[in-house]
Amino acid sequence: MNIDQVNNESSSLDNSHTNEMKNTSLVSEKSMPDAFIILFFIVMLAAIATHFIPAGFYQVELDPITNTTKLIAGSFQFAEQQAGVPLFAEGGNIGFLNFAFEGMVSGDKWGSAIGVMMFIILTGGAFGIIMKTHAIDNGILALIEKTQKLEQAFIPILFVLFSFAGAVFGMGEEAIAFCIVLLPLMRAIGYDGITTVLVTYVATQIGFATSWMNPFSVAIAQGIAGLPLMSALEFRVVLWTVFTILGVVFTMRYARKIKKHPSLSPCYDSSQEALIHSDNKASFTAVDSVLLTTFLVGILWVIWGVVARGYYIPEIASQFFTLGCVIGFVAIIGKRLKVNEVADAFKSGAKELLPAAMIVGMAKGIVIILGGDQASEPSVLNTVLYYAGNLLAELPKALSAVCMFIFQSVFNFFIASGSGQAALTMPIMAPLSDIIGLQRQVAVLAFQLGDGLTNIIIPTSAALIGCLGVTNIDWFVWAKFIWRFMLLMACVAMAFMVSAVMLNIT
Repeated sequence: MNIDQVNNESSSLDNSHTNEMKNTSLVSEKSMPDAFIILFFIVMLAAIATHFIPAGFYQVELDPITNTTKLIAGSFQFAEQQAGVPLFAEGGNIGFLNFAFEGMVSGDKWGSAIGVMMFIILTGGAFGIIMKTHAIDNGILALIEKTQKLEQAFIPILFVLFSFAGAVFGMGEEAIAFCIVLLPLMRAIGYDGITTVLVTYVATQIGFATSWMNPFSVAIAQGIAGLPLMSALEFRVVLWTVFTILGVVFTMRYARKIKKHPSLSPCYDSSQEALIHSDNKASFTAVDSVLLTTFLVGILWVIWGVVARGYYIPEIASQFFTLGCVIGFVAIIGKRLKVNEVADAFKSGAKELLPAAMIVGMAKGIVIILGGDQASEPSVLNTVLYYAGNLLAELPKALSAVCMFIFQSVFNFFIASGSGQAALTMPIMAPLSDIIGLQRQVAVLAFQLGDGLTNIIIPTSAALIGCLGVTNIDWFVWAKFIWRFMLLMACVAMAFMVSAVMLNIT
C-alpha cells in the first residue's frame, strides 16, 4: 500500500467520521463545562472562603542544601487582622473580579505567572513551525514503510517513538492527526482503531506522565516548586522506561489477539476489509533528514543548557524560539515553506497554546485571591496547608505520597491542562510536602503521574475525544476496554511514589 493510498484513505476516513467526532465532542461539551468555567467557580469559592477561613502564616528558614525556603514545623500562627476579599478592588489591590488580570501579570520572567505564560506561548510557536514542516509526519511515515513488513517490530518502534515525543515536547493533540494517517494502515495489517489509539495517543500520555524534561508539565512544576529543572532525571528515565515497556507489552498482546481474531475487537466492523500492500515508499526527503537532525540537535542543546549551564525559563524559552527560527530557515531554503508560512505557523502554534497560558495566569489568580503563596505572609492557603498537613502527618510518609497522587489524578478530571494544573496545584502541594516531611520532588512526581496517566481515560481530554472520534470508537467502549490497564498503571505509579519516598529523591 503506497502513501497516497494511506492519505486517500485517511481523507475518506476523516470525512466519514467528521459528524461523529463533532457529535462526540458536543456530548462531551454538554456534559462537562469548559476548564475556564470550572476555574471561574473555583476562584469564586476561593473568594468566599476568605470570608470564613482565617489567614495564617509560618516562620521559614533557608535550606542550605537545596537553597530553597522551607517551613519551620510547629511555627504556624493566625494573623491578627482578618479581611475577606472584596468583589472589586481599586488601586491595584486584590478583588474577586480582579483575579484574571492580577494573576496574569504576577511574577516575573523567572517563573509563574507571566514568565511561564510567555514560555508556553513562545515554545508553542516554535513547535508550530516544526509541525508545519511535516518532517515529523514524513519521518513516521517512512518508519512505517520500513517496518510494516516486520510486524514484530512495527508496534514497539512506533510506541516508543510516540512515548519519547510525549516525554520530550509533550505531544498530545498532534496524535489526532497521526490516528487519521495510521488507521488505514493498521487495518491493512489486521489491527483495529483501538490499536491505533494505543500506539499513538496512549503512548504520548505515558511519555507525558513520566517525562524528565517536558516543558509543559514537569519543567513548570519543578519551577513552581523551586527545584532545578531536570532534577531527579535518572529516576524519571527509569520511570519512563518501565511505563513504556508496560505499554508496549499491553499493546502488542492486544494487537496480536485482534489480528488472530478480528471479531474480538470492541470496535469490530465486519464491513471493513484489510487493504492490499505494495512496496511504494514514503515521501521522506533529504530536507526531512536535515529538519529532523536540526530538531534533535536543538533538543540536545536544551538538555546541555539545563544540565551544564543551569538554564531556566528565560533561556529555555529562547532556546526553543531559536530552534523554531532555525528550522523555519531550513524549511525556507529547502522550499518546504515560504517565509509567510513560517510566520503563520508560529502564530498558529502560539494560538493553540494561548488557552493553556491563560489558565496558568488565572490559576495564579486563585493563589493571589487566597493571600499569595508566601509561607511567611498571612494567607488562607497557609491555613489550608496547616490543617491538611496535620491530617497527612498522621499517615506514614509513603501513604501521604500516594494520597498526593490520588488527589492529582482526581483533580485532572476537572482541569485536564498539564500546565494549568501545575500552576494551580503545585503552590499547594510543594509546601505541603515540606509540612509532612516529604521531598518536594515527590510532590512534583505525584503531579506528573496523576495528571498524565489519567489523560488516557478522562472524557474531559479534548485530545482523547478527538482520537476516539477519528477512529470511530465510543468513549464508553474505550473506558470499558482501558480500565484494567489504567488500574495497572495506577498500581505501578503508586509503587514508584513509595519508591521515591524510600529513596529520598531530590
